[in-house]
This record gives sequence, C-alpha cells and structure tokens, in this order.
Amino acid sequence: MTITDYALNIALIGLVVLQIRGHAVTRARLLFPVAMTVWACSQFLHAVPTAGNDVALVATLAFAGGTLGVLAGMTTGISRRGETAFAKAGVVAAFLWVLGVGARMAFAIWVTHGGQASVARFSAAHHITSSAAWTSAFILMALAEVASRTGVLYVKTRRTGAVIPRGGLRHSPAAV
Repeated sequence: MTITDYALNIALIGLVVLQIRGHAVTRARLLFPVAMTVWACSQFLHAVPTAGNDVALVATLAFAGGTLGVLAGMTTGISRRGETAFAKAGVVAAFLWVLGVGARMAFAIWVTHGGQASVARFSAAHHITSSAAWTSAFILMALAEVASRTGVLYVKTRRTGAVIPRGGLRHSPAAV
C-alpha cells in the first residue's frame, strides 16, 4: 500500500468518526465521500476483468460493500432541527464503516506482507484470473459502500422534510 492508499482509507474512517459527534446534513457532506471515492476509482480502476470467476468476485465484494453501506446508513440517526437535518452515527454505524475500510486495508497489508501465495492459491482454485480482479473487487466494494450509505442518508434526510442546503464540510457545533 502506498501513502495515498493509507491516507484515503484513514480519511474515509475519519468521515464516519466525525459523524459520531453529529453534523448538519448538507449537499457537500453527502457528496464529499462519493467524490473522494470516485476519484480513487479513477486512479486505481482501469478495467474490470471478466475472465474466469472474476465477475463473481467483483460482484460478491461489491454486494458486501453495498450491504455494509446500507447497514451503516440505516444505523446513522437523522433528526430534524428546524429546517435542517442532523446526522449522528452511532457505534454500530461506525463499527460497520470501519469494518469495511479495515477489511480492505487488512487484505492489502496481508497480501504485501506474506499472504500473496495464499491469495494466489485461492485464486487458482476458484478461477480468479489476476490480481486486477482483486483490485477491481475491492475498489468497487468501497464505491458500493460509500454510494449506498450516502443514498440511505439522503433518503432518510428527505423523509424528515428538512432542507438539504449546499453547505460546507466544517463541523457544526449546533449538531452536538
């Protein structure tokens, strides 16, 4: 893993950790994680391999990411204060979010520190054709996790009837 990989993963964890304190829901706060993840995808995802069981691997991990994202979104509380919605992630939401990011980081660290042979054996036994399939699967897992969580938070916010202002990313003291 590169410094950029670590920084991106730490930033993703930081986003949900900050939400434990609570914040006003704004377009910027909803879209920033998606934009950050789409940027990462553009840097690392060049193609999705389709040979062997590569598509099954990608679909499985994308589904796992989507599931984690939906569950994290569902366990994030959205309340309305006046015309503004406030999001506050609970311990379960933070755990699920860190589980997804942590699993990807742990896999990458494990592969680069002795686990490569095990992954190669697993890949051969399950007809996964290349490391590009693993890369694609984990990147799309992250995108699915972020997009599904954002989607759930958007729907929950809209259900409160609150206005979603453009707003910034700065922590809102009124949200605590």
